[in-house]
Amino acid sequence: MLSVRRSAGAFAAVAVGVALVAASTLLLASGRPQVPDRLAHAAVIVQSPEADTPADPFPPTRPWSASVATELTGRLAGVPGVAAAVPDRTFYAQPLVDGRPRAADGQREDAHQGHGWVSARLGGLRLTAGEAPRRAGEAVVDRALGLRPGAPVTLLTAAGPEPYTVTGLVDAPGVHVADEVAAALAPGVRAIGLVLDPGTDPERVAVAARGVVGGDAEVHTGDGRGALEPLGDARTRWIGMQVLTATAALAGFVTVFVVASTFAFTVAQRRRELGLLRAVGATPGQVRRMVYAEALAVGAAAGCVGLLVGAALAPALGRLLVDVGFEPATFRVRYALWPLVVALAAGPVIALLAVWSASRRAARVRPLEALREAAVQQRPIGRLRAVTGALLVAAGAALGLATATSDDAQDGATFALYAVMALVSGATVLAPAVVGPLVRLLRSPVRRRGGAVGLLVRSGALTATRRTASIAAPVLLTVAFAVLVAGMVRTSTAAYAVGRADRVNAGWVVAPDGAPGLSDRAVAATPGTALLPTTVFVPGSDPAAIRPLTALGVDPVAFAAANRVLTVVAGSLHDLRGDDTVVLTASAAPTAGLPSQPYPVVFADGERVSLRVVAVVTDDSLPGDLLLPRAAVRAHDPSALTSEVYVRDRIDPPVGARVVDVTAWAAEADRAEDRLVWLFTLLLIGVSAGYGAIAVVNTLLLAAAGRAADLRLIRLAGATRRQVLWLVTAESALVVLIGAALGASVAFAGLLSIRAGLAEQVGAPVDLVVPWSVVGGVVGLCLLLAVVASVVPTWRLLRHRPGRSPVDAVAG
Repeated sequence: MLSVRRSAGAFAAVAVGVALVAASTLLLASGRPQVPDRLAHAAVIVQSPEADTPADPFPPTRPWSASVATELTGRLAGVPGVAAAVPDRTFYAQPLVDGRPRAADGQREDAHQGHGWVSARLGGLRLTAGEAPRRAGEAVVDRALGLRPGAPVTLLTAAGPEPYTVTGLVDAPGVHVADEVAAALAPGVRAIGLVLDPGTDPERVAVAARGVVGGDAEVHTGDGRGALEPLGDARTRWIGMQVLTATAALAGFVTVFVVASTFAFTVAQRRRELGLLRAVGATPGQVRRMVYAEALAVGAAAGCVGLLVGAALAPALGRLLVDVGFEPATFRVRYALWPLVVALAAGPVIALLAVWSASRRAARVRPLEALREAAVQQRPIGRLRAVTGALLVAAGAALGLATATSDDAQDGATFALYAVMALVSGATVLAPAVVGPLVRLLRSPVRRRGGAVGLLVRSGALTATRRTASIAAPVLLTVAFAVLVAGMVRTSTAAYAVGRADRVNAGWVVAPDGAPGLSDRAVAATPGTALLPTTVFVPGSDPAAIRPLTALGVDPVAFAAANRVLTVVAGSLHDLRGDDTVVLTASAAPTAGLPSQPYPVVFADGERVSLRVVAVVTDDSLPGDLLLPRAAVRAHDPSALTSEVYVRDRIDPPVGARVVDVTAWAAEADRAEDRLVWLFTLLLIGVSAGYGAIAVVNTLLLAAAGRAADLRLIRLAGATRRQVLWLVTAESALVVLIGAALGASVAFAGLLSIRAGLAEQVGAPVDLVVPWSVVGGVVGLCLLLAVVASVVPTWRLLRHRPGRSPVDAVAG
């Protein structure tokens, strides 16, 4: 049977893998959309129709116009059981504290949102002090701001700073104003909440509401109201789901390989034992079943331990995910049955999958072959393995070339991933054949400095190339993954920043400071080119579908001067004026060239307007889908905020703004997303490095148990204990060096092709960025654990006299 020593590595790998799977699936099951607090008392919510966005999991909803919303509200109020139908209007309003924008809770999207006071009924809000706002210039604010009724407060709106008087306080983020003020600031309506009479069945009301709105709305009840959670929370929750899914998948995938290598190494060490079993009558099937039974026992026991550990760690990991930004502040861990069942089944399944190859190898052991086998090294690599490795390397090189020549970001990333996977697999397969040449390169340094210990290290590596390659393989995989992923993320981030900066013909950028955008007053005080983004809706390919597009309100002359890559393929940008003109990108244009038909657009206020297309530009000309006159955007979207203003010279920033140079602006444009991506990268590298460390330690411990006779012979030949310890230390360092060199070489080959592809995409030179601190940490961890895993068992062995039996020494 499998000894405790031999099964410890497999047990640890399965336990860690199941713990990660258990924690990840529990957190995944807990990541359900939450009903916003401000809508929690609306038992039924009628939402405007979602847009058609196949590539975006968070489609915006097309707003109803003011007239349509008023009509729908009246009809819904007449449904039996409805106490009130309340349209929810949302606009930008952020209190200024000490002259600067500051929200009551900077982590919540609704902290800088304004609503009409009637919307407070949807959340069950009650005044803690003061009274409701009744006229323009009055507001109810969050009590956490520290203001009192009657105190003045300045609200930063899309128009600019506006003076208000606090009339009341509530225990909720955001601002509430008089309903007529909210109607002017947010004429478009996206949700109507229904407050029901006591005892009314929400499902019955929902059925009646669907009959009222027909296909022009979605009706939600119960947990389905989570569809109205803030878009920022939904995106954060989606990112967390990707992180957890990737972690669970990587844990299961790597666990299979670690456990497989453990059993393969164990079977190789037990060839004589297995041969003896065959000699006394065991059939190949019985040998396979024995190995499967051992794996099942290890997997079941480790699965139970991993399940308990993962379930216990889930709440702490959930809080950590919220703190780093992978889950919204409303996230709570909830225990469910199916994640526990999946995790409990994962242990045996992973172990059985991992032992498949080892069981076949064990069943092929012939009695006489095993009993007669001498302790000599088999040939480094077979013909089939050599051909397989060569084909993988060739495939990796071809995919690397495709990556370098790709001008599409998504295709380039896909080619790069496959290329590195093929190269890493090929390097792992060919590792035994590569070990010899790499070791021979050290011949001269060994002769000059290594002495007898160096000579033994070199000779041992050349004689046991398969053993050296087996130990180096997890280091190769770990280092290759760390170098590739970390380098790809950092290089891509830098490349996109270079491309973004190269498009702008300006020296400085006025960007928001503590606010989601710039107000009109800030833009008016800034002599430059301003971009006013908004979302508009156009008919999709399906007549019943609507498609959201990003529109930019600009001054056409200033925009053309500030845009280095603007390329007009039809029409003239100078014709963009008035309130009925539009400039489209080629992909947004319904036909090639300049369309002659009107272009229908639904604006943020829900109004449908037919626009005249005056120009068509290339897709890479705009950071959006179409251009509109700035006045047209402001007329239909009173709450839109300017994203940035390009200026030639540095200026004093207005309220709610800051001035940065173009390079810094380009580097920080996606700072929040880049931070999450980098944290995700470090998490994946940490999981990979952890498994690599387990594999290295486990393989070296198994190898040390089989080298007792060799070390005893070296001691009998006159070596001191210190020399033997130096020998195993040097062997471990050499193995880690070989694995790190092969892994880094493979990863750098992939990174070079990725850099070439990125340069093709952004149209500018791209520097290769490798975070050496991360790579050094991974290599250092492998080296430290490799040395410890070799030195500790050797030190235990050397405590006994050289003449003592090595078997007894190891057993002791």
